[in-house]
Amino acid sequence: MRFPSWKGLAAAELVFLLQSLFPSTQGVAFDPVPPPNLNLDQLGRVALTGNFDSISLYSYRQQSENAFSNNGSQALITQLPNGDFTPAATADAYIKTMCPFVMDTGQLAGVVVGGNFTSLGGIETQGVAMYDPNTSNVTPLPGLLGQVSVVYCDQDTNTVYVGGDFKGADSTNAIGWVGNSGWANLPFAGFNGPVDSITKAPNGNIIFGGTFTGLGNNTAAPQKRDPQIINLSSANISSESTNDAAGFNDPRNIICKTGGNDGPGSTWLLEDKTTGFWRADLNFGFQPTRLRLWNTRQGGRGTKTFRFTAFPINGIMNLTYIDPVTNEKTPCDASGARCPLSNNASVEYQDFTFVNQVGMSAFQIDISDWYGDGAGLNGIQLVQDDIYAFAVPDLNEPTCANIKFGSNSTPTGSWVTAPSALSNSQYLRADLSAQDVQSAEASVVFMPDIKQKGNYSVNVYTPGCLQDGSCGSRGIANVTATFTEGGAPTPPQQIYQTNYYDKYDQIYYGPVDVNSGSFRARVTLTPFTQQGKGITLVAQRVQFIPTSSTAGLNGIFEFDPNQETVLTDSSKSRYDQAGMALERGAIVTSLAVAGGITYFGGNFSATSGAFKNIFAVTDGNATSLPNGGLNQPVATLEVFGDLLYIGGNFTNTANGTVAGLNNFAAYNTISQTWVALGSGVRGRVNTIVPLQLNVTENQPETCITVNGHFDQLEAFGSAPAVAVQGFGVWVPSRQNWLQNLNLNTRTVTGKLSTSTNITGSSPLLAGTISSQGVPGAQGAVSLTSKPLQLNSLGIKIQPQQVTSPIRKRSVSGQNVTGAVTGLFHKNGKLNVTVIGGHFTATASNGSTINNLAFINGTGAVSGIGSGLNDDSVFLALGMQADILYAGGTISGSLYDAAINGLILYDLAVDNFAFPQPPALGGDNVAVNAISTRPKSTQVYVAGQFDTAGSLGCPSVCVFDKGQWSQPGSGLGGSVAALTWQGNDKLLAGGNISVNGNATTLANYDTKTLQWKALNDAATAVPGPVTALEQASDDASQFWVAGKSTNGSAFLLKYDGSQFRTIGDNGMLGDQITIRGLSMLNLDEDHGKNDLIPQRMVLLVTGSLNLPNFGNASAALFNGTSFAPFILSTSGNGPGSLSQLFSEKTVNFRVSGGRLAKGFIVLIALACALATIFLLVVAGILLERYRRRAAGYQPAPTTYPEKTSNMGRIPPEQLFGRLGQRDEPPML
Repeated sequence: MRFPSWKGLAAAELVFLLQSLFPSTQGVAFDPVPPPNLNLDQLGRVALTGNFDSISLYSYRQQSENAFSNNGSQALITQLPNGDFTPAATADAYIKTMCPFVMDTGQLAGVVVGGNFTSLGGIETQGVAMYDPNTSNVTPLPGLLGQVSVVYCDQDTNTVYVGGDFKGADSTNAIGWVGNSGWANLPFAGFNGPVDSITKAPNGNIIFGGTFTGLGNNTAAPQKRDPQIINLSSANISSESTNDAAGFNDPRNIICKTGGNDGPGSTWLLEDKTTGFWRADLNFGFQPTRLRLWNTRQGGRGTKTFRFTAFPINGIMNLTYIDPVTNEKTPCDASGARCPLSNNASVEYQDFTFVNQVGMSAFQIDISDWYGDGAGLNGIQLVQDDIYAFAVPDLNEPTCANIKFGSNSTPTGSWVTAPSALSNSQYLRADLSAQDVQSAEASVVFMPDIKQKGNYSVNVYTPGCLQDGSCGSRGIANVTATFTEGGAPTPPQQIYQTNYYDKYDQIYYGPVDVNSGSFRARVTLTPFTQQGKGITLVAQRVQFIPTSSTAGLNGIFEFDPNQETVLTDSSKSRYDQAGMALERGAIVTSLAVAGGITYFGGNFSATSGAFKNIFAVTDGNATSLPNGGLNQPVATLEVFGDLLYIGGNFTNTANGTVAGLNNFAAYNTISQTWVALGSGVRGRVNTIVPLQLNVTENQPETCITVNGHFDQLEAFGSAPAVAVQGFGVWVPSRQNWLQNLNLNTRTVTGKLSTSTNITGSSPLLAGTISSQGVPGAQGAVSLTSKPLQLNSLGIKIQPQQVTSPIRKRSVSGQNVTGAVTGLFHKNGKLNVTVIGGHFTATASNGSTINNLAFINGTGAVSGIGSGLNDDSVFLALGMQADILYAGGTISGSLYDAAINGLILYDLAVDNFAFPQPPALGGDNVAVNAISTRPKSTQVYVAGQFDTAGSLGCPSVCVFDKGQWSQPGSGLGGSVAALTWQGNDKLLAGGNISVNGNATTLANYDTKTLQWKALNDAATAVPGPVTALEQASDDASQFWVAGKSTNGSAFLLKYDGSQFRTIGDNGMLGDQITIRGLSMLNLDEDHGKNDLIPQRMVLLVTGSLNLPNFGNASAALFNGTSFAPFILSTSGNGPGSLSQLFSEKTVNFRVSGGRLAKGFIVLIALACALATIFLLVVAGILLERYRRRAAGYQPAPTTYPEKTSNMGRIPPEQLFGRLGQRDEPPML
């Protein structure tokens, strides 16, 4: 086929564009990161705790910890080899459609992406672009203004059919992109209403569905021309060569003057016999259609000729006028576009019509000749066909024009006027970021000047966020409207305002009543209240575009691409006839083809009453689906296998005979029966998108994602209702929701809008989702190094927020949601993993666990008994024999005694120990650290408290043999971390004091019983310490982390004599919190440095923000740089890790892999002893061999009775021959 090419695209631009559309056919390449080469063998079991519901190792450079967006911006999404989803190109708004454009040569040009975005992959592009899946490059397809709702790539015709609500070239709402020619008008020039769906019928023709009644070339022009007066009263008015005569020297005199009376204050004059100009700079853009001028006759003066110049294009406009003498339409002088102005007193004013409609924001009347002594004007008026209502009241039609129902607006709230900058006009901006958003805080009611009743397309314009720097805080606007007298308001619509550049969203297509004394059409914009946090809200303008009411179509059009001309007789097409058999105003939202049958879904009813909202065309005839279709509108259709999946706002069939079809259902195209999918969902479904998941390990399966405005997966059979946030995953092979199945697969959250398959590559998705890298892992995971992977511990932790302000202050610097701490305990038959924090979980017996959980060797999960308050937070764990010491902000009562800060739990009997230690006392009691003294039964408990029972024992107290004792004196403040430096010295870090002097680190000597502040800690450590980790075997060197007094995080190493700061060169980003430090061994050396041995690395956990990367939950520091290690999310935000805990302690080595000197001496001694032993054994063996070779025999070990076997031997016989050398003695 041939389409007339659109010549609006510059040749050079088109050549560049087409060259970029032919990528190679290689698959998508993902960049793996070098493995960290961890060696965790000596640590035994290793685990991590934190606040996350999604976690994965950083394995590919395309990974990130960014959560899915819920402010309306979406992205193209690809799936990494490890199963994680990663954004390939981010858009600033919705991505609604895409298809791979394989041309007739078989070459992939790219993936055509459409939506209401203004930017994709950081490239400005209005609504449509080409994406290269091999390079992730985005190529704009410029030329369309508006939003694209559907694209259909047809290899046979080498064309991409594009539909939506837009203008381009000479087409509206539908256009084609032809293989190597670019944009081309379709022969019918589009439609008079939006297009929502396009597909290819079994007969090879292209079917369009939408909200239209005619073809583009049948769009009706307004019956009343020039409906809106452009407001010049708010413009900046200037002039040149103005006469200085009082009353005639103000160029503003002629604005809003329609009486034509000359005189001071009403007329503007130029200097005598001088050329000059009159100029207006407006605060908005406009396209004028008519200029009306009143000439002056003051003192015989007047303007004879002028021309109109538009800015910022600096173009002279061509005008026509009705000659007052001949009464004929006459063009102005073609050579200089100079127009004559009559001085005939009978000619009150003259109208000049613009030949071309051109956008401008300023204009100038250049006066070149005059009557009498000089030129001047007595009035000016500029009008346009466009119907706008602006949020800024001063931009609407002028009140001085005495228009009965002129366009206006009513803003309410804390709005400020923002300059137009890169936008079309000034707009209102409300900063609502300081409080929870409520709809009453800010609103704008737009009231247009509707002079004629008819069908209109209504668009809401949103200025881009880049120009005012508000992209980070832009959110969602809620829009409602009333368009007909007595009609109900439209359902609320959400408009996402995250667009980088100007855009518009169509909110309505249909009838609008004329303004009257009893009715005015109005559109109300407010903030959406369900955003969870404050936003920046903007409001600019609303446009009403009149369209034809009927032109022989009704939401369906069949196009034969092999025909040069379009048949306008709808009776020739069975598809067009099917549309005409629907009630007027049909809305066809989705099309699908399965088994040679074309299915139509939307909001419509057959005129015969035979069906509603869905039907099929087979063998050229419109056919009802069983039971009359569905009782409410259909939004989307998706074919998979024999099933047609259907989403929308329905609850049953049209005749109400099939239950369980709540907003999501299926139709079996073979058996022609309805299929209930569970019992559907509670709320509207907008899109259905296939998604491949490993439902069974390493067995990818296509699942069906359901996306929309619903809050629950309905209960069915034995499956309970599941609360969700507009997203569900249906597993066809299990006939159940993924959320109901206890499968070893990833948990996916977010929303998807569309997807497409690309030959030789993984499917490309669009939307905003995140996936859980470790199936079933929430709050705690195990870590192995051979192979390097994270694994579920078999417990799903649901974090709880601390609500008490006192408790929040008590654990300042600590992570108080999710799993905070943990330990492994193995003693005889006991094999228990303990997890503590602030969370709930489900035990193996189905009961609820609060804040402290146990996982035994068989994987059974259990909790503690009653007695503690549910808002308790466990921050520290320790062991002594089989007794668990668990501390935090704990309260309650056990054995009729109050609990505060610490409990003891006997793991051997699985119950609270009796008796419990006397409760800790003080303001805001919190236990932050617990450590058992090496080779001792003494348990050191540290935190924020003043007493232990009746004993004064601030900050650190010792529990041993059933009683408290105070270690030394002089210590105060809040201790956050403990580390032993050998058997007799304890290092404590926090926000502490020693003998009244503030510091951050202090030593305790168990022999001298004295506390001593660490030298230089008070000045070298910039704030309270929250984490400690030894950096040598005796902890004479150590790492320390915390928060500076200015709120920034710090990381230091003490090398035995001084502190060394890490991160001064930008290695650590802003807005980070370090919660844990752990030294780990490596299998291979890293670069040599004086901070960390070559075969060791420092693991930093918390909420990190690494330069040139972004958010991470754990990073590895090799002494020179940080590398992301673990990424996690929590809800729809970054997650965090608290700490790593292991079964055994780390083995420290010096750089190069050599053991420390103490170990070398011990090993050498052991080797020497082993050598001596081997030499002795070898000597003994050699001596035995020599004797045996010399004839020696072993002496008998038993002897006969003396009386029968042994006689007396005379001494001379026994000893007489000892002197003979050659013979052995004779017995």
